[in-house]
Amino acid sequence: MRSPELAANATPNGSAPTPAVATDAARAGWRTPLELTVLGAIWGGSFLFMRVAAKDFGALPLVEMRLGLGALILLPFLWKARESFRGAKIWAKLALIGAINSALPFALFAWAAQRAPAGVGAITNSMAVLFTALVGFLFFGEKIGAQRAIALLAGFAGVVVLASGKTAGASIGWAVAAGCAAAFLYGIGANLVRRQLTGLPAAAVAAATLGTSALLTLPFAIAHWPTRAIPAKSWLSAAALGVLCTGIAFVMYYRLIQRIGAGRAVAVTYLVPLFGVAWGWMLLDEPLTLSMLIAGALILGSVAMSQRAAK
Repeated sequence: MRSPELAANATPNGSAPTPAVATDAARAGWRTPLELTVLGAIWGGSFLFMRVAAKDFGALPLVEMRLGLGALILLPFLWKARESFRGAKIWAKLALIGAINSALPFALFAWAAQRAPAGVGAITNSMAVLFTALVGFLFFGEKIGAQRAIALLAGFAGVVVLASGKTAGASIGWAVAAGCAAAFLYGIGANLVRRQLTGLPAAAVAAATLGTSALLTLPFAIAHWPTRAIPAKSWLSAAALGVLCTGIAFVMYYRLIQRIGAGRAVAVTYLVPLFGVAWGWMLLDEPLTLSMLIAGALILGSVAMSQRAAK
């Protein structure tokens, strides 16, 4: 009896795999881990870019830049699927979900970036996986199970540890609270998307929710637009946040989901805080505190436990 690997790679007549097939199999073996790592590095970098740009733009103008640029990158996907997005009802849903799943959490993370290191936002972002399970349990009647309940408790313990820490003598509790609120909104948004927008192309939905969120945020961004000149590095960081970390990263993520499934693609959640902390430490000289290490271990461990329980 042949092993599953050999069975999958064998030619129809049972002979050994051809060099082309073997090459394709080898490429597939390293392609997914590489893409997950690159995506984790990009999304981890989003907290670095927010940390750089938020102090000059302010939270709402920066969010407007991110939403608008991200929507432009994804616009071709929406245009291709435009026949599925006709009618006021669907656009009302998209606007509501966009506010919950994009505009508000982006604003909260940008606000937090003005008050805490990049790694703090990246660590709290990981709570989104746990909050998705919690929201499903509280509001949509989903079963949570003992293992996932323990994972939630461990994750919340990590948040308490993180919020109790200090950076350069200053408390970061409010920044942690903002990051957790953003992750909770992601949890609500994920459940709403799953139930209200089923059957629509994911990349087109992302384009629509980002676009409607940009329109909703625009008046507030204009009202709070900074009066002083914005440095070039902040403009570049804002552009990278919108184009790379939102538009291009979403395309990469949805391609991964199509190829390997959502259950495996969500593994990028484990990489985002690692890169977020690393980028802040290497490029912004931000401290790596004991509370961040303990909280990160607790939260990532709880996310891993929750994912195993979900399978």
